[in-house]
Amino acid sequence: MSKIDYQTLLDNALKTVVKDALTHAQINGLGDGTHFFITFKTRDAGVVLPDFLRIRYPDIMTIVLQYSYNNLHVSDKEFGVQLTFDGRPFFIRVPFSALVEFKDPSVDFMLSFHPKAQPSADNDMELPLEEKPGTVADPGRVVSLDEFRKNRNK
Repeated sequence: MSKIDYQTLLDNALKTVVKDALTHAQINGLGDGTHFFITFKTRDAGVVLPDFLRIRYPDIMTIVLQYSYNNLHVSDKEFGVQLTFDGRPFFIRVPFSALVEFKDPSVDFMLSFHPKAQPSADNDMELPLEEKPGTVADPGRVVSLDEFRKNRNK
């Protein structure tokens, strides 16, 4: 018989608080100084970010929902929002499983999560060069292109 994973149960319950707060903001907007700092793992499966942000924030990223955000959409498993980066609007999507921290400084409220290791998003950038699909690492031999040219001309 396996043990009860109370940390996971607690994280799931607290993510419901985040989901409910975001749903409230989706329906009613953010009022009087309310703003959310949301920190998440950028490489978790299901996270949708522009490539330049994934490069700039290779592990974790914090977004702020306060004045300029649009199209906040909350579902049972994730939320999506349009934010402006470098003067241009981009839509991002974050599964609740990727959350690391949620803060509302206007009321001194903070939740921290303990995300489990998950398979990364399908992106070659996190793989070491020798492990990229379609490459074969052979550190003992450097192959010259001239060898292939000579064989081809025969």
